[in-house]
Amino acid sequence: MPRMSKKRKLEWSYFLNNRNRITYNIICRKCIHSCKQSFRAEIIQCPRYYSKQKRWRELRKLKSKNPIASS
Repeated sequence: MPRMSKKRKLEWSYFLNNRNRITYNIICRKCIHSCKQSFRAEIIQCPRYYSKQKRWRELRKLKSKNPIASS
């Protein structure tokens, strides 16, 4: 792996881990979108991330509002 230039190292300093590798947040690693966040960041809300639990809650809400669609 080629070394990073000083300029690039300064730009990515918030994303670099102790081995000087670019590291993303656990949730962002699996995400396909380009809005990646650093492993140092505390994710409060990501508009593009939906947990499995959140998806199921939304489905239950839709079914309870429209009982015809659930049959």
